[in-house]
Amino acid sequence: MNTAVGSLRIALVGNPNCGKTALFNRLTGSRQKVANYAGVTVERKEGRFIAPSGRVLQLLDLPGAYSLDAASPDEAITRDICAGRFPGEAAPDLIVCVADATNLRLHLRFVLELKRLDRPMVLALNMMDAARKRGIRIDVAGLEQALGIAVVETIAVQRGGATALIAHLDSLHASPVAAPEGAMPFETRSAENIAPSGAPTAATDDEVHAQVRALLATAVTMPRATSAIDDTIDRVVLNPLAGLAILGIVMFLIFQAVFSWATPMQDAVGAAIGALGSQVGSLLQSMPLLHSLVTEGVFAGLGTVLQFLPQILILFLFILILEESGYLPRAAFLLDRMMFAAGLTGRSFIPLLSSFACAIPGIMATRSIADPRDRLTTILVAPLMTCSARLPVYTLLIAAFIPRHTVLGVFNLQGIVLFTLYFAGVASALAVAYVIKRMRHDKSEHALIMELPSYRLPNPRDVAIGLWDRAKIFLRRVGGIILSLTILLWFLSSFPAPPAGASLPPIDYSFAGRLGTLLAYVFAPIGFNWQICIALVPGLAAREVAVASLATVYAMSATGDAAAMQLGTVIASQWSLATALSLLAWYVFAPQCMSTLAVIRRETNSWRNVWIATGYLFGLAYLASLLTYQIARALT
Repeated sequence: MNTAVGSLRIALVGNPNCGKTALFNRLTGSRQKVANYAGVTVERKEGRFIAPSGRVLQLLDLPGAYSLDAASPDEAITRDICAGRFPGEAAPDLIVCVADATNLRLHLRFVLELKRLDRPMVLALNMMDAARKRGIRIDVAGLEQALGIAVVETIAVQRGGATALIAHLDSLHASPVAAPEGAMPFETRSAENIAPSGAPTAATDDEVHAQVRALLATAVTMPRATSAIDDTIDRVVLNPLAGLAILGIVMFLIFQAVFSWATPMQDAVGAAIGALGSQVGSLLQSMPLLHSLVTEGVFAGLGTVLQFLPQILILFLFILILEESGYLPRAAFLLDRMMFAAGLTGRSFIPLLSSFACAIPGIMATRSIADPRDRLTTILVAPLMTCSARLPVYTLLIAAFIPRHTVLGVFNLQGIVLFTLYFAGVASALAVAYVIKRMRHDKSEHALIMELPSYRLPNPRDVAIGLWDRAKIFLRRVGGIILSLTILLWFLSSFPAPPAGASLPPIDYSFAGRLGTLLAYVFAPIGFNWQICIALVPGLAAREVAVASLATVYAMSATGDAAAMQLGTVIASQWSLATALSLLAWYVFAPQCMSTLAVIRRETNSWRNVWIATGYLFGLAYLASLLTYQIARALT
């Protein structure tokens, strides 16, 4: 054995979407660490928990896999660790396979593959609450007898939902457990009899299908109503015409809500920040430098960014609801043909959708794409998805320059413009992917195999946790990198001090003013003034910083009554419509933040790909802004 006396090393495995990671989090809590496996960029999560007996159980959360016949780096890691063949990684004493109790027809295939490794194993039937609600009856004792392994019920999302699993693990010793008598004679292979690819040389697909059908007939009773309801809905939402129309309408309505619902909350946040800033500023009147830092730097910069939190949360509320309901995998199937024509695959949909939150997790999610060329293409176009960091820039400019008119008496014009910007990002990604496909002369076809989970009502607790996580991420960025860069920009905008008797605002003589003046020569053809140029530089670290930077720069360069005006009012009075539209076009393609470029380097192990991504994004941004500005100026 590879563990200390009394301890047990457990590998947690399962298909994607089985609730495996939720179970891992339920068991380990904060006692976990995340890293990468040596030599590869696949995430490694390890934790521990203390059983009621006081025994320490070590838990390794392996990447989700559909098969031991690995088709991606994630699946290869899972296969090799389960088989005890991964270099530098101790073989597990026990495998806990997590299966979705509502979809055993799919998940039992993987259970049978793992069983052929002939290692100690436990099956955790997760989501048992959902299975019962749908009328699915599982004879746990019968399934345990048929498989020849222990089977326990779990509900990973509920407190106490892993009690039975913990009790079973606590009762085990670090040694194999004999199979119950009467187990079905499934063919097994030892770890030493594994093919060079690492997969067990055992049953054919037809044999596995037959074994799964036998297990379902023995231990599982499925209500016809459940599948009938899913099939009825799918006949509409997966229809090539009606399904695309529904998807378009859903996304359109989401962006309408982002503006319509968020306005009252934004006004409240803005008023609270303004009142707090005035009170704090009044206490610092006797200290001019500190007063400038707090009012013109912190409150003008961070306060402006914080007002966009309601819009970000509303957007993710809808995304989480669609994800929890089971609709998003269907959207992937629906868009597979279109994405394949553009040089992508339906498997690219989830990573690209994740990039609407942030390109970093989106790029990391491409590890599930088996074909290396499809994966690289998805990585290169992921930055074109409109991440949440762009939303403050979009909403600032739209609110300042697009009137709050209604279209057809129903739709909000500002929401239509926001939807158009998001659509432009998606269309651009498809266009770039198509060009990459043509350049590499790729004529291959890749079938999309993806689980379609049953429809379910979103769990309010899970949605609330997801929103809270998004809020924490946003607030951490505000209190970390955005605050740091705002203070740095304030310093660059304040020093050196202007000469005695200077007639221009102090910022014109500062480091930031001089840098902005130099950059303005490069960006003048696309309509950017020196204030915008200054904001673009820290915006490379995080896009939200551009809004904070504009607020700081205009607060420090304003005089008289203009100093008390909100940023939106200031830019509306000083910029032309052509400049605003040009900046919107810039941010559709804007070169990605430094963190994302670092992830591209790590995931592809190539600086060349980083320079390709940076170069084409900058080129597209400049070209789009140039055309937008010149056309808009000619028309207006």
